[in-house]
Amino acid sequence: MRVAGRLAAEVLDYITPFVKPGVTTGELDRLCHEYMVDVQGTVPAPLNYAPPGYKPYPKSICTSVNHQVCHGIPGEKILKNGDIVNLDITVIKDGFHGDTSRMFVAGEPSIAARRLCEVTHECMWIGIDQVRPGATIGDIGFAIQRHAEAAGFSIVREFCGHGIGRRFHEEPQILHYGRPGTGERIEAGMIFTVEPMVNAGRREIRELADGWTIVTKDHSLSAQWEHTVLVTETGHEVLTVSENMPARPKVLARSA
Repeated sequence: MRVAGRLAAEVLDYITPFVKPGVTTGELDRLCHEYMVDVQGTVPAPLNYAPPGYKPYPKSICTSVNHQVCHGIPGEKILKNGDIVNLDITVIKDGFHGDTSRMFVAGEPSIAARRLCEVTHECMWIGIDQVRPGATIGDIGFAIQRHAEAAGFSIVREFCGHGIGRRFHEEPQILHYGRPGTGERIEAGMIFTVEPMVNAGRREIRELADGWTIVTKDHSLSAQWEHTVLVTETGHEVLTVSENMPARPKVLARSA
């Protein structure tokens, strides 16, 4: 799982210089696919992924632009100056899944877009800081929700983090909202994602006709960050680390 996590993060390192105005989301998908398959020898987990009730996902990564919350399908959309985009990468290496996502900006973002991306990044790390044996899933969700709402933003509730290992999605479900001390108790050895989706406006969402892409109902911007986390005997270890991943926000005191 450490190897798979590192490889997923390295795809994001690789694609970073290509995310700029004028590139299509389809080109970003092509570059990531070739890097995963030809350079890393990994399998892109999203490609042809078909959970119950869904048609197979047609691409190797998810590219969610501006008001797209998650599962945006790469295609002919051209990134413009100021666009924000989440690139969600999941690779399979030797049967194990590594899952991570980051926010990127094409060119110069607005102040509002930059703040949304920064606060969402903080939310992810604040959630990760709650991860330790004996804590509960509600502790994670409460910490994330409190930070997002204090900034005037809202948490998407229909999608959550998830256990991960030999399968893409496993138990437990990691809600990004909740009350302290509620939900399943966290135990050493668990591996799951923390991946809050934060909207600049209201939390309501809808699904597009493609059957995959989720957008904000009010067309407000949305951001997401994701790491895969291992629960250790004394705290946690982030598995989706790489040389050039964005640093933990300096404003957050270290608590785990």
